Amino acid sequence: MRRGIAATALAASLALAATACGGSDSGDSADGPVTITWWDTSNATNEAPTYQELVKEFEAAHKDIKVKYVNVPFDQAQNKFDTAAGSKGAPDVLRSEVGWTPAFAKKGFFLPLDGTEALADQAKFQPSLIEQATYEDKVYGVPFTTDTLAFVYNKELFAKAGVEAPKTWAELKTAAATIKDKTGVDGYWGSTAAYYAQSFLYGEGADTVDATAKKITVTSPAAKKGYETWQGLFDGKGLHKADTTAEAYGAIQDAFVNGKVASIIQGPWEITNFYKGSAFADKNNLGIATVPAGSSGKAGAPTGGHNLSVYAGSSADKQQAALKFVNFMTSAKAQETIALKNSTLPTRDDAYTAEVKADPGIAGYQGVLPAAQPRPALPEYSSLWGPLDDELLAVAGGKKSLDEGLDSAETAITKLVPDFSK
Repeated sequence: MRRGIAATALAASLALAATACGGSDSGDSADGPVTITWWDTSNATNEAPTYQELVKEFEAAHKDIKVKYVNVPFDQAQNKFDTAAGSKGAPDVLRSEVGWTPAFAKKGFFLPLDGTEALADQAKFQPSLIEQATYEDKVYGVPFTTDTLAFVYNKELFAKAGVEAPKTWAELKTAAATIKDKTGVDGYWGSTAAYYAQSFLYGEGADTVDATAKKITVTSPAAKKGYETWQGLFDGKGLHKADTTAEAYGAIQDAFVNGKVASIIQGPWEITNFYKGSAFADKNNLGIATVPAGSSGKAGAPTGGHNLSVYAGSSADKQQAALKFVNFMTSAKAQETIALKNSTLPTRDDAYTAEVKADPGIAGYQGVLPAAQPRPALPEYSSLWGPLDDELLAVAGGKKSLDEGLDSAETAITKLVPDFSK
C-alpha cells in the first residue's frame, strides 16, 4: 500500500503544474468546488478558533475550494494519521509536529513540496526550520509554528534578590540560593521530562545519538555530564525537589505563574497561560532568556513546532487545492494573525511586525530562537525521548542511579535505531 502511495505522489507531482481541478477519484462534483480535509492538531480551546477563522477567509478568497476542518487531539494524531495513511484514508493536509515530518516522509505518506506553490516563499522562512522539514534532500512540510525552550523568570523576584538571569547552570545554582535567602521563594524548579533535559546535553556538546555517525551517544561521557548537571538541580538551597507525579507539569507551571518559584524552563506555548497568573498580571514582569550554558560554554534547546504537510495519497486536484491552502496558512499575513491571537511564534521573519513584537512574550522568545538546535533528519529521533522519559523519572525519584537509568535507556534506544552502533 505504501508503494502505491509513493507512486501516486510521483504521478501527482508531475501533474500538479498542469492540473487545475477535477479527478475521477476526487469525490467532488466536476462543476463544484474541490473539498479538502485538514487535520489540525492544535489546542481546541486556545488555538483552534483562530485557525477556523482563517479557513473561512481562505474559502472566501478561493470559491473553488472547500476545507473540511477537523481538530484531532495532538496526543492521538500521530497514530491516527499513520493508520489512515496506510489505508489511503488520510486527510489532505496535516498539521505535523516537526518530529513526525521525516518519519512520515520516510514512509512515503507526504508529498515533496519543492517547487510547488506551497513553498513559493521558501526564502522567507528561517533556514533551520526548512532544514527540519527536509528528508533526504526534499522538503516535506512548510513551517507553520515554531518554538524552543527558554529560561523564563520572575523579574521582580530576581530584582528583589539582586541577581540577574544566569548565563550558566552553575550561576543558576548560586542565584537560586540567593533568591531563597532574600525572598523565601525557591529560585528554580526543573522538569524530569527528557525533552526538558535535552538542553543539558547541548550544554556539553552532546546528544542522545550522533545521526551522522549512526551512533548511540546517550551514555557518552559528555551526555552523562549533562545529565549529572540536570540531576544536581533538584537538590540544594533554592532548588525545588523533583516532582515525579503525573501532575508535575501543571504543578511547576502553576507555581511559576503565581510567584511561588522564581524560574523554570518552558516553551512559548505557555505564553497566554503565563499572563493568567497573578505574578504576570503585568506582562513585563516576565523575563525570557536563553537556557543557561553547560561547561562547554554552549547553550541551546531543541527546536519544536509544527509543519503543514500534504498527503501523498490524495488525488491531484485535491493536492493542488491543498498546496494553495498551505501557502495561504503560512503566508506572512496569516502568520501575523496567528501570532496576535494565539501568542505563538511565527516561522518567517516578515511576520514579526511591530504589533506582534509588542507582546513581551513573543519578543522574548524571538530573541532566544537563534540558539535553538535543529533536530537531525532522523525519522526515529523524536521517539528517543520516550525511553528517556521513563528512565529519567526513575533517576530523579531515586529509584535508579544515573548510570543504571542511562544504560537502560541505551538498551531501549538500540531497538528504535537497530542499525546504530553504541
